Amino acid sequence: MDSIDRGIVHALQLDGRAPFSRIAAVLEVSEQTVARRYRKLRSAGVVRVVGGVDGLRLGYTSWSIRLRTTPDASQALGLALARRADTFYVHLLSGGTEISCFTQARPDDGETPLLDRLPRTGKVLDLSAHSLLRGFAVPGGWAGLACLEESRAAALRFTPVPELEVTTQAADRALLDALAADGRAGHAELAAVTGWSESTVRRRLDQLRRSGALMVQLEFDPRALGYRAQARLWMSVRPAELTTVAARLATHPEVSFVGVTTGATNLMAEVICRDADDLYRCLTERVATLEAVQTMETAPVMRTLKRIGSLA
Repeated sequence: MDSIDRGIVHALQLDGRAPFSRIAAVLEVSEQTVARRYRKLRSAGVVRVVGGVDGLRLGYTSWSIRLRTTPDASQALGLALARRADTFYVHLLSGGTEISCFTQARPDDGETPLLDRLPRTGKVLDLSAHSLLRGFAVPGGWAGLACLEESRAAALRFTPVPELEVTTQAADRALLDALAADGRAGHAELAAVTGWSESTVRRRLDQLRRSGALMVQLEFDPRALGYRAQARLWMSVRPAELTTVAARLATHPEVSFVGVTTGATNLMAEVICRDADDLYRCLTERVATLEAVQTMETAPVMRTLKRIGSLA
């Protein structure tokens, strides 16, 4: 990617629904150039903008699930998990015999929770589930995409107002499902899907985004961007220093996710590195310097089946 492509990617990371005209003004190129470049990046599978709810913000129960399967089952089981509406970040790990994913239990869902179904799957050899208590960094804010100086970034950055109280309703489901497929869908398109007027769509979308309940995020393929070493980390941290370590990890440029969880390990993270040497330095020179980290297990991400939005 050239500097214009990188600028567009960073702009969409700052605000996934920023008008192409505003991005063009910041990058000092034409609106047609921005639109054409984004369509090319999206069609190539490098990036796409999708919407997803902040489960912690809405009181959903969020879980990190790790499964060990028979060698012949991981691909099929991983795809089955990826097709579910309540899963995100479904990864195949460690040579393809492990699956890691997140799931959210929505209060208004009447179906049997995913956790009740998995133990009865014959090909699952082992399962661990950790409740996600607090997130300190999310993939949408990963520093590896940043390239614009702060003065330009400030003109694009979308900042929610978490003090605003809002809850999702059953009537929002069609809107959220449409945004999970395309976070940049226009108001007219969303009106057709929901049956609402465009003004209602605009107002409800603004309410959900400003409150932080709806996050319109940039999905990206690290490998397509030149980052070929990705790993999940599970750590056991001294409880008195758990928050400090989580906040410290969240500042590391390689880290795309940090979350405090329940379980034998109480902190998990995801790192995205240029190559194996870069991953080695990250583990030995950054994570290893955090003295409160007592144990750590690392599993390389072999393939990503699903990220934030609906399965493409």
